[in-house]
Formats: sequence, C-alpha cells, structure tokens
Amino acid sequence: MPTITTAIRFAEVRDAAALANVHESAWRGAYAGLIPHGCLNSILQRRQSGWWQRAVQGGAGILVVEYCGETIGYATMGRNRTEALAVDGEIYELYLKPSHQGVGFGRRLFAASRKLLRERSFESHAVWALADNSLATGFYERLGGEVIAEGEERFADKALRKIAYAWPAK
Repeated sequence: MPTITTAIRFAEVRDAAALANVHESAWRGAYAGLIPHGCLNSILQRRQSGWWQRAVQGGAGILVVEYCGETIGYATMGRNRTEALAVDGEIYELYLKPSHQGVGFGRRLFAASRKLLRERSFESHAVWALADNSLATGFYERLGGEVIAEGEERFADKALRKIAYAWPAK
C-alpha cells in the first residue's frame, strides 16, 4: 500500500526549478486577467530557476510544501518591509499550485510560516494581498487576519489596490 506524505521544510538549491514552476502556475492562476499580460509575463520571466537559486543561497526565508514528493507550494517571509505597519515580521508570499488549493495545504504552510517567524522573534506579522484576488483575501480573513492598511501596486499603467492583514503577537 503506498504511503501519502506531506512535508513542509526549508527550501534548498535543488528546489529552484520546482519553485519557479509553482510560482508560474500560482501566479497565472491568481493574476491572469488582473495584472496586465505583459507585466505578468515579465515578472514570471524574472523569477525563473536562477532567481530562486540565488534567493536560497542568499539565506531568504523560504519554506516549501511537498505532497507525495512533489513541490506544490512555497512561502517566503522575514522582517516587515513596511515601516508604517506596527508588526515585526511579514509573510511576503504564500502560493500553491491551483490544483492543490482549497484542501488545507495553505493553512498548514501559513501555520509553519507563523511558527518560523515567531522562532525568529517576529511575534506579530502581516501579509499583503491584492484586493481583487478574492481567493487570497478570503483565505487571510478566514485565518483571522485583521485589515490594518491599504495601498496600491502599479503594473505598467494599471494601479491595483492591495490590503495588509495582520496577526498580533500572542
């Protein structure tokens, strides 16, 4: 009888191609029709395997989630980058392949990201999501995120509203 396994672990250089694949799949699923086509393609082109290799080698906080040996998602995190937000840490990205969304992997990856942030003395944290990305905003709201700020992200000539969700220190 086969064993079905799920693991969340730190990314390694050998994960670079899989991370690029998850990034492209997740971003096309989340942002096609929202971010202008040319901008989306440009972002995806920059975040190929070499970019991920450099990120891992540079010590970026990257967790991967594997299901049955396949990398199906990742999260990046670290120090809060927005001085105006009264939080210590930030989850920069949390993405899953669309085929693996809605079945609990995101919740597990989010919990592991929060744990890692706390271990690094980032007791409170935030995450940004594009307001028109209802899957992301709904996800963070269901996880108890409190809206603490709004901003704007520009993609060529298109401005998109973004929302910051926060989780206070426990």
